[in-house]
Amino acid sequence: MEKIKKFMRNLWKNKAWLLMVLPGTIWLLIFSYLPMFGLVIAFKDFRISPGGFVQSLINSDWVGFKNFEFLFSSGDAMRITRNTVVYNLVFIILGLIFAVTIAITLSQLANKKLRKVYQTGMLFPHFLSWVIVSYFLFSFLSFDKGMVNSVLSTFGVDPISWYNEPKYWPFILVFINIWKGVGYGSIVYLAAIVGIDTTYYEAATIDGASKWQQIKHITIPLIVPLMIILTIMAIGGIFRADFGLFYQVPKNSAILYPVTDVIDTYIYKGLMNMGNIGMSTAAGLYQAVVGFILIMVTNFAVKKIDPEYGLF
Repeated sequence: MEKIKKFMRNLWKNKAWLLMVLPGTIWLLIFSYLPMFGLVIAFKDFRISPGGFVQSLINSDWVGFKNFEFLFSSGDAMRITRNTVVYNLVFIILGLIFAVTIAITLSQLANKKLRKVYQTGMLFPHFLSWVIVSYFLFSFLSFDKGMVNSVLSTFGVDPISWYNEPKYWPFILVFINIWKGVGYGSIVYLAAIVGIDTTYYEAATIDGASKWQQIKHITIPLIVPLMIILTIMAIGGIFRADFGLFYQVPKNSAILYPVTDVIDTYIYKGLMNMGNIGMSTAAGLYQAVVGFILIMVTNFAVKKIDPEYGLF
């Protein structure tokens, strides 16, 4: 009874903070935890029946792991899995390098107003939808009136049909993803750098350390734990791809599927063509389970190297 009273007193004492996190908690429960009850669809032959969703779920027959066979029995399984994993690995590595580099560069700017201008400019693409980005890119890569082909024509080079040439798209997708996300990614690292105690830099300056030496021996080592934590979390989503990037940006061009088709787009097209809700749920569960395993394994490996760098 005493523990309950103590718990209630703590709740009342921290009521202001709890009210601040309440909207986020409600959002998390509704959109992240409540839908988990629907995972049972992955093991059923889901069919809509009178009585609503719950009644349809009850009336649907159990099929075990048959819904999972869609991904693994398809001849495209290896291709879409390879594309998803390789793209995400490149995004994680390059995103980390560019985000840290930009954050360090911004932190070295003496003019605070100029720093804010640069930061705002790099952050702006993050708030653009992939639909807008796709049309923005199309204005550059259009065969007839695209800016890139216009420049190539000026130098006597034949125009390129970008949306019919798969070999260019791995580089285009990587560039667009970095361009759109690096500004947002650098904010976290910039906040961590700004929070570093200035006495470290003052002592290094007195000892005659150059700017590069200060970055190498003070800034980077102190943000390494944050870099590791964010990388571990990113690895957990390595089997999930940004649907808008891989569907909207290439304009769903069928000839580009060998290099633009990933698990998420493949599931979407399968769902739209066949209407198999059980299959799409099974694929989502597969991605979530693999992501969880990757987070646990990566965190375990990091803690073996240095326990202080672990996520938990």
